[in-house]
Amino acid sequence: MADDAKPTSGVIHFTDESFQAELLKAGDKPVFIDFYADWCGPCQMAAPVVEKLAVEYAGRAVVGKLNVDENPQTAQQFGVMSIPTVIIMKKKAEQMDEYDRKIGFPGEVGYKQMLDEALK
Repeated sequence: MADDAKPTSGVIHFTDESFQAELLKAGDKPVFIDFYADWCGPCQMAAPVVEKLAVEYAGRAVVGKLNVDENPQTAQQFGVMSIPTVIIMKKKAEQMDEYDRKIGFPGEVGYKQMLDEALK
């Protein structure tokens, strides 16, 4: 894991610098990326759910967060205009492609539906 990608209870903290390397390390597992900012109320509501999902889906999916204020390049690359936005990346034809996207906080059930669908 890159020095600047620090896990907290299973959640990877992506940066502009570590993003591509972390995607590659995921292998065939789907990657759940929570694009957030510290000042965002709905993002703060989503944070404990994301932490819980990282533990619950450990070994089956990679769960990470990316602070859009600190890492604008990756947020811009994915066209993230509103937060929270969750994007699930999944391997397709030897490369990681966007599989699913949800803008806003759909609650734990909504995030689980996204992950369960990506794991099929």
